Formats: sequence, structure tokens, C-alpha cells
Amino acid sequence: MDISTPDRFWQQFLSETGRDPEDRCSGDLNFEARGFNNDALVAMVMAGKKTATFTSLETLQIDGEPVPVSGELYLVFDRGENPRCVIELESVTILPFCDVTWDMAQKEGEDENLEQWRNKMQENLEDEGAVVGFDFKPDMLLVYQTFRCIYKK
Repeated sequence: MDISTPDRFWQQFLSETGRDPEDRCSGDLNFEARGFNNDALVAMVMAGKKTATFTSLETLQIDGEPVPVSGELYLVFDRGENPRCVIELESVTILPFCDVTWDMAQKEGEDENLEQWRNKMQENLEDEGAVVGFDFKPDMLLVYQTFRCIYKK
């Protein structure tokens, strides 16, 4: 039986970092954003320029996904579905869209100011809501996750 590339990458990560072989991957991430392709965002993560992401709490609930937890480890894939790095969640905060500060939004590394971030994020949430089944509201809850890249190849 051939072991998959993500499994090989994970085993290499555990071995090279001396982590506990029982450590488990909490999932995988593919970053997408208007004006950026996935590979550009992955490069920003690997360079430490993108250290946060936002998710709609409604999307997680509708999809039956648990809210992420600090300390979880995730594989990050490029657009070719190749594992590129492992990130560790440092913090997870749930807050209304309207309460996001520039300091928080800036950690996504994609926008020049809070107004640009709000406009882009609102468009993304409206598009996502049309697919998943919710309406955008300025007080809708977002899951704000900060992370650090702990392994890359």
C-alpha cells in the first residue's frame, strides 16, 4: 500500500521536528482570496506575512464543522494539492464582523486598510452565503484565527 503525499509530508514533519508521533493533523487548508491566487497566499504564510484568517461561524455551523481550537495543526496545500507547510493555531476568537480592527485584518496580509478589508470580506461573505445558505449582516460572527508556520518544505 502506497502512502499518500500528505501522509508522507506529515510523517516527515513529525520526524524532522521531533514532535510526538501521536500528534494529529486537524485538517487541511487552501487559502483563496480576491486578487490573490492560492499559491501567492501560501507563499505569504510560509514567509510569515500572512498570520491570520477569518471564517464565517455560520459556514462552520451549516457544514457541521467544529470551531477550531488553539494549538491545532493544519497542513496547507498549494493549488496543485501539494502539501507545502504546517501551521499551528495560536489563538481563536469569535467576534462580530463590525468589531474587526485593522490590527486584526492586517494580519491576513492582503489589504492596505480596514475599509478595503471590510469591502472585500463583505463581498466574500455575500458570495459564500449565497452558496451555503445565509445572509450577510454587519454583526454576523466571524472566527478569527491567528497562526504561525512551524514547518515548510
